[in-house]
Amino acid sequence: MKRNLRFYKTDKAEWFVELPEWVGDAEDLQMIQGADEWLDLLSNSANEIKLNIANEPFEQASFLTLIRLGEENLGGGANYFLAAYQNEKVDLKIWLCEVVHFTFGEYPQRIYFAVA
Repeated sequence: MKRNLRFYKTDKAEWFVELPEWVGDAEDLQMIQGADEWLDLLSNSANEIKLNIANEPFEQASFLTLIRLGEENLGGGANYFLAAYQNEKVDLKIWLCEVVHFTFGEYPQRIYFAVA
């Protein structure tokens, strides 16, 4: 499954994903614990970015690799790792909440992405 998602930064410098079909709390859409750093990197510090995101490889895509699933009592979700981006070493750990599972129906071994 491939999706085009918009991410935006608020006046408080907090990143959120725009996901109109999400029925949970709006706070669940905030990108934290490394995901905000990931978006700063991809956006070149802009306040908005659109990404093509998929659970299968596609042309020109970079990827996040699943490290481990999060523990339910600590917020669940999953921990991912970005080793490199645009041929530069990054070594960034990223926690992504259950919105990933909502989007893909699973926590994929790899999440492929490219700036749209």
